[in-house]
Amino acid sequence: MAARNKARKRAFQILFEADQRGESVQTVLADWVRHSRSDDRQPPVNEYTMQLVEGYAQYEARIDDLISTYSVDWTLDRMPVVDRNIIRLGTYELVWEDETPDAVVIDEAVQLAKEFSTDDSPAFVNGLLARFKDLKPSLRRDA
Repeated sequence: MAARNKARKRAFQILFEADQRGESVQTVLADWVRHSRSDDRQPPVNEYTMQLVEGYAQYEARIDDLISTYSVDWTLDRMPVVDRNIIRLGTYELVWEDETPDAVVIDEAVQLAKEFSTDDSPAFVNGLLARFKDLKPSLRRDA
């Protein structure tokens, strides 16, 4: 598995855990880093994972607002927790990270949905992130 793929998966897991625990993503990230330093069996949290989690945290309210605005018939609270956090991560990377091509961001998010969520989730994730890709210039301008 490529390093960026692992980094995204870990970032998703951190967002998911924070959501489940009702903690900030920064708190959960710090726990993961601390745990990896004190237990040799735990893999280190790489720089890209930290960049994704910290970047998401910077735009958290805006990202949730975008998801609420553009997800048809789905409120954030009604969304499966897995889907919500895959979309959060994908939205951050798609709109505010320029290093990765948009198609790769969307594909990686869809792969996470296939691995961790329901049969309907990949299409939902793909559709919403594709909408954000199309709106990206205006979403950045409005941020």
